[in-house]
Amino acid sequence: MYASILVALDGSDQSMFALNHARAIAQCFGSKLILVHAFPHTSDLRDSIEYNNLVALRIKRGEEIIETARKQLGRTSIKVDEDLLEGPASEAILSVAATRKCDLIVMGSRGMGSVKGMVFGSVSTKVSHYAACPVMVVR
Repeated sequence: MYASILVALDGSDQSMFALNHARAIAQCFGSKLILVHAFPHTSDLRDSIEYNNLVALRIKRGEEIIETARKQLGRTSIKVDEDLLEGPASEAILSVAATRKCDLIVMGSRGMGSVKGMVFGSVSTKVSHYAACPVMVVR
């Protein structure tokens, strides 16, 4: 039923809690987990002196988030892949889910504040609205 499950990670407690749910589902169905982290665009800073340092810092932070998730999974027979991408989180998650033909997206719910959330919407709202597969938002 769920051959591949995408887990969206942002380093928050909610995303790590979502990882626990994804792991349980993967164990039940023999699914593969795809750990995804997207860091913000830096292309608008391309001419900046600090551009390369900023990109390296964001990549390093993304790698740390994915490594923390791998440690949380511990020793497991579950197959785990990783994707570290630059770009808006919702678009990155949807792109990976489509490209890898994921059967389920699991992500945490994060409050953005009432005004910001109403104006911009949340990543989980955008993903659940546009995803071609089921989306589980874990609170």
